[in-house]
Amino acid sequence: MFQTFDSAGDPAVGKPRVALLRQWLSDNGLDGFIVPRADEHQGEYVADRSARLKWLTGFSGSAGVAVVLRDRAFVFVDGRYTLQVRNEVDLGIFSIESLVDNPPAVWLRDNIGKGARLGLDPWLHTISEVKALQASADKTGAVLVPLDRNPIDIIWKDQPPAPVTPVELHPIGFAGELAKDKLARLATAIGKDGATHAVLTDPSSIAWAFNIRGGDVPHTPLALGFAILAADGSHQLFMDRRKFSRQVAAYLTQLADPHEPGEFDAAIVALAKSGAKIALDPVLAADRLRMLVEDNGGTVIAAPDPARIPRATKNQAETNGSRAAHRRDGAAVAKLLCWLDRQQPGSLDEIAVVTRLEETRRQTGEETQMPLRDVSFDTISGAGPNGAIMHYRVSRATSRKLQAGELFLLDSGAQYQDGTTDITRTVPIGQPTEEMRERFTLVLKGMIGISTLRFPAGTRGSEIDAVARMALWKHGCDFAHGTGHGVGSYLAVHEGPQRIARTGTEKLLEGMMLSNEPGYYKEGAYGIRIENLILVTPAEQIEGGDIAMHGFETLTLAPIDVRLVRSDLLTRDELHWLDTYHARVLTEIGPMLDGETLAWLEKATAPLPHDAKI
Repeated sequence: MFQTFDSAGDPAVGKPRVALLRQWLSDNGLDGFIVPRADEHQGEYVADRSARLKWLTGFSGSAGVAVVLRDRAFVFVDGRYTLQVRNEVDLGIFSIESLVDNPPAVWLRDNIGKGARLGLDPWLHTISEVKALQASADKTGAVLVPLDRNPIDIIWKDQPPAPVTPVELHPIGFAGELAKDKLARLATAIGKDGATHAVLTDPSSIAWAFNIRGGDVPHTPLALGFAILAADGSHQLFMDRRKFSRQVAAYLTQLADPHEPGEFDAAIVALAKSGAKIALDPVLAADRLRMLVEDNGGTVIAAPDPARIPRATKNQAETNGSRAAHRRDGAAVAKLLCWLDRQQPGSLDEIAVVTRLEETRRQTGEETQMPLRDVSFDTISGAGPNGAIMHYRVSRATSRKLQAGELFLLDSGAQYQDGTTDITRTVPIGQPTEEMRERFTLVLKGMIGISTLRFPAGTRGSEIDAVARMALWKHGCDFAHGTGHGVGSYLAVHEGPQRIARTGTEKLLEGMMLSNEPGYYKEGAYGIRIENLILVTPAEQIEGGDIAMHGFETLTLAPIDVRLVRSDLLTRDELHWLDTYHARVLTEIGPMLDGETLAWLEKATAPLPHDAKI
């Protein structure tokens, strides 16, 4: 729970462990093996037992793949991790490839020859991933070999056991809907998809559907397991019953037939043999499930996880809970920023700030009778050049002092029972340069552009992503990550399917929560990111307009550092938004503060001079 500061990744592990894997491949007639950063549930966080990619390579990021051949080895990462991966893996063993521009399914066509046998664990690759890999293998004449047991699990002698953290019930006051009613809705959706059953492989969907939470993975209150939902309401839940108290067991038994995880395969096989039509989400479900269904006479219905959209479109209880969580969290962040302002440059390191922020959130939670349950992800606390590493994870080996003349980027979040938060603020340590102020203001313009956007029903995240980049593009700048990700309700801080990005193909619906976080990163110098969470509002008519338009409600409540703002680069409307936002911050979190912190907040949220010309 909470953040540790051990070394994020150790490059020294690669050489001996790759040697062990290559020996196993040779002994078993394989020419290579694919190691994704994934477990059987395809979640962002994995239990220690499933951290196979980190164990093999040293890379600790949340997205990546390794391909180990007999004479070469590769690690694929996206733009967030291009700097981090080079610090965490042995570059004498691994070559670095782009997970976006040259993913394994594309790379395979040019690097795996005819007749080569490439192993994979079908539990760790989705149906869509294996389909893409198979298409490339067919073009080159290579052979994909699904394995019954993962070789990493064989050579990893001290692999941790599966987690058995207790399951807890999520109260109706926070959930907003009874689990039996959610499950009835899902059963109806399954029938409409033409299926008799649907498999929930995503623990977030199981947590939402059954109104339960757990603690099997870091920073996300999930209980690992599977569920088979039936159109006729005869649901089955597969979860280690050592996680259940008597109360939880009695509750869940009313909703589904409980089974141990080891019975899951047999249940799928039995349904398949009975002729069941089983819905599997191609982008979430393991290919192993497809194999079990099709190899035993069943029919796979390719359909999205039926819980994903209902889970993503928050109800009134969930949105009210999020608003309360953000007021509490904003007060904690304001306390931290006030404290940070009082410190002398060079007196703090990155770890000290993370530790203080966690303490402040705990204290604020205790004062408001809503305890901090966990951080929602490892805090990104990046001083100077570390701030340019988009998903930097501070460790004792990398922690830098906050020095005068640098920028400090703090990206953090919290898990409360009533909501999940995620906020980034960038602050100057001492006097910022004019370049820093200009770049910060360009980023701010993009963030305000998203905040104030109106858009018609049916708009997708990909269609508005450019709004956050326009000011940066005009100055020849950009950022190598999406503008926004979905956010759960006391669930995953990175929740799909909604997102604002070039790849954001899902329609933005009323009640969806997302982040709004454009940035700018100058390698070796500094990073800038400004992040608020936003909520899609109901479509409303605009005076004089023809059609109703959705908009965004900003949930996050904490000051944006105006010392970095060049007001002459903002339009009058942008300045008005900033002043109005700051007035709201003062009104909503001011009553939770007093003394020196309240005085600091009043100054930090004071209106800016209106130098805008437009």
